[in-house]
Amino acid sequence: MQLFLEQVLNGLQFGVTLLLMASGLTLVFGIMHLINLAHGSLFMVGAYVAATVLAGTGSFLLGLAAGVVAAALVGMLMELLIIRRLYRRDHLDQVLATFGLILFFNEAVRVIWGRQPLNMNTPEWLSGRVEVIPGIPYPEFRLAVIVVGVAVIALLYWLIMRTRLGVWIRAGASNREMIGALGVNIRLLYTLVFGFGACLAGLAGVMAAPFLSVQSGMGEDILILTFVVIVIGGIGSIKGAVVGSLLIGVTDTLGRAYLPSIFELWLSPSAASTVGTALASMTIYLLMAAVLAVRPQGLFGSAHA
Repeated sequence: MQLFLEQVLNGLQFGVTLLLMASGLTLVFGIMHLINLAHGSLFMVGAYVAATVLAGTGSFLLGLAAGVVAAALVGMLMELLIIRRLYRRDHLDQVLATFGLILFFNEAVRVIWGRQPLNMNTPEWLSGRVEVIPGIPYPEFRLAVIVVGVAVIALLYWLIMRTRLGVWIRAGASNREMIGALGVNIRLLYTLVFGFGACLAGLAGVMAAPFLSVQSGMGEDILILTFVVIVIGGIGSIKGAVVGSLLIGVTDTLGRAYLPSIFELWLSPSAASTVGTALASMTIYLLMAAVLAVRPQGLFGSAHA
């Protein structure tokens, strides 16, 4: 039971990381109708900058701030120079252009940081364990990731639903021409929204860096999972991103933890490990197929999406 609860918490932690990615990508698509394959590159930028600042200063908080700010600035610069020229183009043009940006960012980090992966350790003040449930200790850093993710999503909800900027964002998603005619600087609004989405991707990169090798191309794997989350939850739905992220995080984690052991009931340990690991990697895609078979628009997507 203790192991199961720990794996559920690990799944929630992974789901929160996906949620930070998916919420930013969903925000951009829902408002700008832009497919941004380079979103994972902003995740990578945040991780690289945070790891570099941490190595130079020894301060995790400085690394965190630097990674988030760097991702936001790179995202807004990318929007100003390239992305805003794609808003009125079809989705194929958007896919091709942002795929080119993936190649550019991957080569750029190789030029700047080299080909060797970087390591980013958890801060000493979050390296202990805490009893979330009596008798079940859990790593403090993983718990901090969950708390930060929940706080950020609560902030996002407040921003979208309770502020004037949120009103402009929701209006821009419904009718960009009308909100522009009412005097709102739609170009500036789009730049700020894209920068906020990049900020969330950078934060996800910093939070995930201690569990991963910080290396060129690290954003592609999580980008694929992020798109799975968006498809399951419903394109353009923040609520769908929340539910989809947690569902994928817990399903993937529990599958990798328990499927090999389940197959050992019928197969040899080596065969069970091979089959169980292969099936665990397929579980989220089977889940996506099952959801789409019942609701082609996703769990919370609109029927016309």
